[in-house]
Amino acid sequence: MQTKLNIFNRNKQLILYGISLALLLFLLRWLELKFIIIDNAFEIYAGAIAIIFTALGIWLALKLTKPKVQTVIVEKEIYINQNNDFVLNEDELSRLNLSKRELEVLQLMATGLSNDEIAERLFVSLNTIKTHSSKVFEKLDVKRRTQAVDKAKKLSLIR
Repeated sequence: MQTKLNIFNRNKQLILYGISLALLLFLLRWLELKFIIIDNAFEIYAGAIAIIFTALGIWLALKLTKPKVQTVIVEKEIYINQNNDFVLNEDELSRLNLSKRELEVLQLMATGLSNDEIAERLFVSLNTIKTHSSKVFEKLDVKRRTQAVDKAKKLSLIR
């Protein structure tokens, strides 16, 4: 312990000189920074504003390009025939003037068969099935197979 005090006492001037040089260096750096800020205040403020607007632009771009997810609820009436005994609506069948073959094609459409499968099952060409389908669409005033099946079920033309 005594040796440490002796070393400190012998080098006291040297240590104080080093601390005073460090304080002087710190003071000079602080003054230099102060002068840089004063001399270049406009550039510093312009740079700060540029950084703020750049960050704002990036944030706004991310907000605007984010995909908007929207949930849509569709309500649709579903007709359930409680009676398992299907009765063909002869009045609607005659009013629409559907032939037996067109009705048969419509029933096969309702089972989910494609035009090729319907043609194979009925032993006719694909063009004949396409013709029957277009006639069914025309008579039921629909554009798609699903619409035709749905309307035919509502009119009790198919099960």
